[in-house]
Amino acid sequence: MIEDRNFDDLAQKFAKNIYGTGKGQIRQTVVWEDLEQILALLKSDKPLHLLDAGGGVGQLSQKVAELGHHVTLCDLSSEMLKLAEQDIAKNGLLEQYRLVHSPVQAIGEHLDSQVDLVLFHAVMEWLADPQAALEYLLEQVRPGGIISIMFYNYNGLLFKNLICGNLTHIEEGMPHRKRFKLQPLHGIKPDEVYSWLENAGFNILGKTGVRTFHDYMQTTMVGDYSFEQVLAMEQKLCRQEPYLSLGRYIHVYAQKPLAGPETLKNKSNKDNG
Repeated sequence: MIEDRNFDDLAQKFAKNIYGTGKGQIRQTVVWEDLEQILALLKSDKPLHLLDAGGGVGQLSQKVAELGHHVTLCDLSSEMLKLAEQDIAKNGLLEQYRLVHSPVQAIGEHLDSQVDLVLFHAVMEWLADPQAALEYLLEQVRPGGIISIMFYNYNGLLFKNLICGNLTHIEEGMPHRKRFKLQPLHGIKPDEVYSWLENAGFNILGKTGVRTFHDYMQTTMVGDYSFEQVLAMEQKLCRQEPYLSLGRYIHVYAQKPLAGPETLKNKSNKDNG
């Protein structure tokens, strides 16, 4: 039986590998561009309430907190929460935060009301039942609010194995390799995520490929490029097909309608009557 991954044993290494690398810099840059668009859509006279679900050390939510918004950050790992508290305190943002030791599937018990924005980044691929967790979090979004989801892309995982010649591994269904402790449990199929959002009545506003080519570059190749050029090219291609759908991760954001699906249906029936 697959269980949700708890990073108590690897918190320091996980945080360093995710945020202290070129991969992490590309991820932060392209997703932050989307978050700026989201914040513009949610513009309000009052501070927004953001839920960083499975937020790790909260790198991106801290950038939102710096703008004066309030953040509830939850994580299954108590060790990751300790790292988050240290990093948030170092940046002088503790007053903007509420840290909760909780799985994402139970965070509603710790919220007084629905939130304006949910960040659900690089969590689903570590869960036994990603669909159930996502659907639970969609319920925590207020009408008119937005959810920001980043997930480990099945298509990117398949493509990486194809170009590495791992055809036997593909034929076996690409089972999780336990020796790679920081490799997610499984890839998530983009079309499934999009359908989960749409079936819940959410309107998809944007999609971005995260690392559309960087991870496929041959590390032994001597090419004519700098990291700055790679980053600029990632920013240029990340919202264009076919590159978007080949990203190692995909970021998608969607808005809950002001009237839920049932409300819209009832209104339509009333108008037709």
